[in-house]
Amino acid sequence: MATTLLRPPSETRRPALIALLGPGFVAAIAYVDPGNVATNLTAGATTGYLLVWVVVAASLIAILVQFQAAKLGVATGRSLPQLSRERLPRWLNRLLWVQAELVILATDLAEFVGAAIGMWLLFEMPMPLAALCTAVAAMLMLELRRRGRNRPFELLSAGALLLIGVGVGYNLVTTGHQSPAGALGGLVPRVDGSASLLLAMGIVGATVMPHAIYLHSAIARRAGSVPESAWRSPALVRRALRLDCGIALGAATIVNVSMIALGVGLAAATAGGWTGDLLQAHAELGTRIGGLAALMFALTLLASGLSSSGVGTLAGDVVMAGFLRRQLPVRLRRLITMAPAIVALFVGVPLTMLLVLSQVLICLGVPIALFLLVHFCRDGRVMGPLVNSRATTVVATVAGGAVAAVACSLPLLLLL
Repeated sequence: MATTLLRPPSETRRPALIALLGPGFVAAIAYVDPGNVATNLTAGATTGYLLVWVVVAASLIAILVQFQAAKLGVATGRSLPQLSRERLPRWLNRLLWVQAELVILATDLAEFVGAAIGMWLLFEMPMPLAALCTAVAAMLMLELRRRGRNRPFELLSAGALLLIGVGVGYNLVTTGHQSPAGALGGLVPRVDGSASLLLAMGIVGATVMPHAIYLHSAIARRAGSVPESAWRSPALVRRALRLDCGIALGAATIVNVSMIALGVGLAAATAGGWTGDLLQAHAELGTRIGGLAALMFALTLLASGLSSSGVGTLAGDVVMAGFLRRQLPVRLRRLITMAPAIVALFVGVPLTMLLVLSQVLICLGVPIALFLLVHFCRDGRVMGPLVNSRATTVVATVAGGAVAAVACSLPLLLLL
């Protein structure tokens, strides 16, 4: 049953508005994970500013999607998996749980590998040792959330987003070779050949992440942290959630566009000798700019991998508890999700192959999460006063269909 929303007293509005901010930054971490770093840098190195428009368009869709996920959680007090369990057949929920777990496992694989690479670059340690150190660091980071402390975890996520932005920004400025006019020109929709089309699809496929949708719907409403009267104002809730998603995902958009610009700068600085490899990027920054630039790059990868990996683990809790009404201790779940990546790094599996495999599995979960989200958000019996308008439903359906089509096509192209 949807929550009945009324208008709150005016004195509760400002504190409630502030209290509602935060979950968007946790979701935004998924949009600056190591997969985004690699894809955007490669796009800048090989196509210049050509695909800036793809980053911006995909990010606008992501803002709409995450706003709906947050609104769903606020209106119902339930996560998307919980609503699915309550309103869909049991057999279907089990299938949904299996695919969601595979998506989260694949997401965590890519993020853990990115964090391990950052640890490797930062301390020049062997990759197996870097994997173990990354595992310990990720477990420590999750302690805040395990103890039920939502606000510190949200602040940690915002801090990680800021660190990633500072790292990319510093290298962007020190590398040089930038063209503001070229970046503005990149806002014109176009592609140039099959290689740029594949990169464009990769950017879109890596932007709308299923696990971020599941998690955001679960953490948008924090019991006891906001005056109860605040939940009874549709206008206040919509304003707060738009502000939260807009600021957090807007910042992530700026960071992603800056990554493309950094790729352009690195390619220009090396006269086209660098084409997107992360390890080579670190070496080129150290040689051409200095040790601080290389350090900032390594810190960016580490912060990106650790923070996004933690978000993936929390999403796993939401998925299991929602679809099955069961839950594993967060430490045990973290160990389970880290195990494939640790084994792969120990035996020396090629990192590129890991990223491709993880992308294939992630893409398969995108259409399912988007369908469930739009299905429930258009239902007035579920959403009450926060139900999507007809126009919002149409826009969300078209945007979600486009992203789902790209996500389903990308695995085939990657494997050809």
